[in-house]
Amino acid sequence: MRLSTLALPALVAAAPTPGVWSGDAPDPTQVQITGVRTLDISSPPWPTLSRPKLTVPQLTYGGTGCPQGTVASVISADRTYMTLIFDSYVASLAPGVAVTENRKNCQLNVGLHYPGGFQYSVFSADYRGYAALDKGVTGTQKSTYYFSGQTQQTSTETTFTGPMSKDYLINDQAESTSVIWSPCGAEGLLNINSQVRLTSTDKKASGLLTTDSVDAKITQKLYLSWRKC
Repeated sequence: MRLSTLALPALVAAAPTPGVWSGDAPDPTQVQITGVRTLDISSPPWPTLSRPKLTVPQLTYGGTGCPQGTVASVISADRTYMTLIFDSYVASLAPGVAVTENRKNCQLNVGLHYPGGFQYSVFSADYRGYAALDKGVTGTQKSTYYFSGQTQQTSTETTFTGPMSKDYLINDQAESTSVIWSPCGAEGLLNINSQVRLTSTDKKASGLLTTDSVDAKITQKLYLSWRKC
């Protein structure tokens, strides 16, 4: 399985922990979404709203890295992030492996319903996964974010260079000049176009890149910052 996390922080999100090579236990604050789920927050991050609610009424996806039926979603109880779990998001490269396996992509459309009078922006992402790359092999993981109806985009990208064989946990921050904001209102469709790709300068080399760990999960945690319109 692959895990991708969409972080939905409070009004002013805390700075994410810098990425390090490590493994992490599951977050006990996460709850599984099995449909449209409304989250009540007992301690709202802003004083003007009482018990604000956040729902995810829409999640659609498609691509070589996320065929239908291979993505599940989890949202944290404190509304600070959302996790997308991928079952089939693995890029591989080796002699005899089809070129089409060198690159996998996934287009996600996440509909969020949030309190009116607020906007959010994507400012960084955490990626957790596993990279096994021979010398001469380079892996790239890239995600582009944009809101429907807007032309502005923001991207995060991480590069892995072989030789290496490790679990990874990396934080990737978007440039401040490219920050985008959701429509001002009660809902917005966030589009995430992601890909994992392998290239090699050695025809005999091999590589594997997943986005989580040895059980082939991918984790992507997107941190969002909130502001009043």
